[in-house]
Amino acid sequence: MPQTQHVLSPVSGPSPSPASPASPTTASPTEADLLDFVRRTAADSALIASLPLDPEGRTWVRLDGPGGSEAWLIGWPPGTGTGWHDHAESLGAFATARGTLRENSLAVRLPASGWKTLELADGVDRGRELPAGRGRAFGRYHVHEVLNESRAEHAVSVHAYYPPLPLIRRFSRTGAVLRLEQVERPEDWQ
Repeated sequence: MPQTQHVLSPVSGPSPSPASPASPTTASPTEADLLDFVRRTAADSALIASLPLDPEGRTWVRLDGPGGSEAWLIGWPPGTGTGWHDHAESLGAFATARGTLRENSLAVRLPASGWKTLELADGVDRGRELPAGRGRAFGRYHVHEVLNESRAEHAVSVHAYYPPLPLIRRFSRTGAVLRLEQVERPEDWQ
């Protein structure tokens, strides 16, 4: 997935002082923590402007996420999207920083393994528009696709996942039939 291996720290907070040392154990980030992070980061106009945009393909820059999470700043040329996928056992959140993204998702939890083709029931499709400043969080095994449907405008978004992505399952969809096509692991993105 990532073409660029830069690591940026978009949100800086106060450094621990001797009077208030950092806690050696921190809790794992929740969906709400991830959503707060992506919203705050998406509001960082200098960071958003620093992302190189490609007119033909998506661009990625790795960010430091909260509590050991994996985070990305992503540029979306007009007419691009992810295709149907999930993030396995990871919680996630994303927020649009520029432009508008559309998320199509399934309001049903799919089995984690043991299937290649599923027929989806009526009423499981959900769709939402996420203009600049809007975001959403999601739980484990959330199946969705994210699209920039604009014909003229780039979109930029911030994404965070915890734990860092162990894999991504990619699906194809024809009507009500969802088919598992590929399983990608982090080593595939290098």
